[in-house]
Amino acid sequence: MKLCVLGMTVVLLAGPAVADKLDDTFQSLKDAVGKKDATQVKAVVAELSPMIREATAAPAPSGDDARKAWADHVEYVKSIGEYCEYALYATAIQSPPATTVDLIGTLEQLNPSSKYLNMAYGQYLVALSKTGATAKIPAIAEKALVHFPDNEDLLSVSMESALSAKQSDRALNYAERLIAAMGKASRPENVPEAQWEHERSATLGRAHWVAGMVYCEKQTYGPGDRELRAALPLIAGNTAMMAPALFYLGMANYQLGKMTMSKAKMLEAVKFSQQAAAIAGPYEQQARHNAIVMKEEADRMR
Repeated sequence: MKLCVLGMTVVLLAGPAVADKLDDTFQSLKDAVGKKDATQVKAVVAELSPMIREATAAPAPSGDDARKAWADHVEYVKSIGEYCEYALYATAIQSPPATTVDLIGTLEQLNPSSKYLNMAYGQYLVALSKTGATAKIPAIAEKALVHFPDNEDLLSVSMESALSAKQSDRALNYAERLIAAMGKASRPENVPEAQWEHERSATLGRAHWVAGMVYCEKQTYGPGDRELRAALPLIAGNTAMMAPALFYLGMANYQLGKMTMSKAKMLEAVKFSQQAAAIAGPYEQQARHNAIVMKEEADRMR
């Protein structure tokens, strides 16, 4: 589409040379995207951006016909701006990690709330790690969550960062937000069903596990029991997560059993502790001892 077809009003607003330059530059961007030429894509976006800002900042003229032509012109220019965001995203996700980091970083500067960033953050975070910029990831995720509070990749990274820093309240907050976000998430069109279910289960399992562990460490046993029970079927086969989950389920049900005088809860505590004791590792001996003590208490209960 040539801007001159919008009539003399647009020509007067922008000038024919400016209009033609905008169209020609837009075409060169589309050509660069087709060639997957990352260097050219970035350069042309940088050339287009001030043209777009200037065109969209122009005041509306008086007169109905002139205003209609101006509005059409602005909408067209905005569509070019959105294509610039798409161009950076589409080229970035098909590029080596260093280029991915460069182009998505450019997109963040261009529009930190771009819908394409929401789609790109998973691959962007991986690329940052591969290029040795892992230390930058927590701050990038924290900043991006302002614009995309339900982004699973950002929430997952922030949860793990808080957990590593022993910031239990922050880790719990991110875990609960991640669980809620995954409950609303739908499978991306380009992701196969089996892959989506695997990734969804792994993410949910980890979030429930983190939430359950934090609750139990805070001795909030009811929610801890709930979250760890939700995690169990999703972390099956992962002994590094299963052993502490079973250990703390034993502790949680023991305490809940004592508080409610429930023999059934106490027997569940025994079962979980025995299962934890069957997994070799740091929880094994204590879990075995706990199971014996819990069984003795359960036997004294009616």
